[in-house]
Amino acid sequence: MKIFVLIFALGTSPMNALAAAVEKEELKSMNWETSRIKAHLVRLRPNQDLTSELKLWAKTRGIHAASILSAVGSLKKVTLRFANQPKAETKEGHFEITSLTGMLDSETMHIHASVSLPSGETIGGHLMGENIIYTTIELSIAEYQDVRFTREKDDTFGYQELRIQKSSKESKKATPI
Repeated sequence: MKIFVLIFALGTSPMNALAAAVEKEELKSMNWETSRIKAHLVRLRPNQDLTSELKLWAKTRGIHAASILSAVGSLKKVTLRFANQPKAETKEGHFEITSLTGMLDSETMHIHASVSLPSGETIGGHLMGENIIYTTIELSIAEYQDVRFTREKDDTFGYQELRIQKSSKESKKATPI
């Protein structure tokens, strides 16, 4: 960070200072790319499985990189893996989705959800297994058109973590609406 401040203090623009920081390996551990976005709007119906529908949506459209921008709706069955726990827990009842966020592609998803219980208490974690819709779920999803997501093992904790790569021209194709 001292390099960034020094370069900025010498009158260099913030973007040039950022580039200099990257050159100096200040930010090389980060993985970032820019991309154009195509928005998808989806409504799911009662008794559909949210997890299965998201996987099917991404697979049938050949989605290489996407994220959930917003989601509202309810579930009657939710499966979450809470922080640092080895197994997921399934709960049945009526749950309002208070947050649904994550990254997905045609092969993988990493999605977190928070839901409120009838008492108003909120629980959240890693969305897994079956998640059955009660009334509806309305989603807006951003498809990133110039990148693709892959997963690589990160030795820090042993998980398959996100890797963002620029798409090659051969892999770019329009996805049906």
